[in-house]
Amino acid sequence: MEKQVYYVSIKNLTCQRCATHEATEFKIALEPYKARVFHKLFQQLYRLETVNAVPINGDRVNNQIDRRYQKIYALLHEFGDDDTKRFVEQLPYFS
Repeated sequence: MEKQVYYVSIKNLTCQRCATHEATEFKIALEPYKARVFHKLFQQLYRLETVNAVPINGDRVNNQIDRRYQKIYALLHEFGDDDTKRFVEQLPYFS
C-alpha cells in the first residue's frame, strides 16, 4: 500500500490527511492502516485525560498516559522526516 502524508497534532490529539486551520506539529508519511494506530492512541489518551480527571489512582493513570505518549513519539520517530526524528531524539522518552 502506498504511503500518504498525515498531519499530527499532539496538542489537539489528531492525525489527519489534510492540513487544517488547526496547528499541527508534525508531518509524517505512512500507510493509511498504520495511521489508525495514532487514532486509537489519541482516543485512549482523551479518555484517560478527561474521564479520569479526578485522580483516584493518579500514578496508575499517569503511567498509562505516559506509555501512550511514548508510543506516539516512537511512531513519529519511525514515520517522520529528519526534523521530526531529531526532535523526538531530544525527548526524555527516547533515552
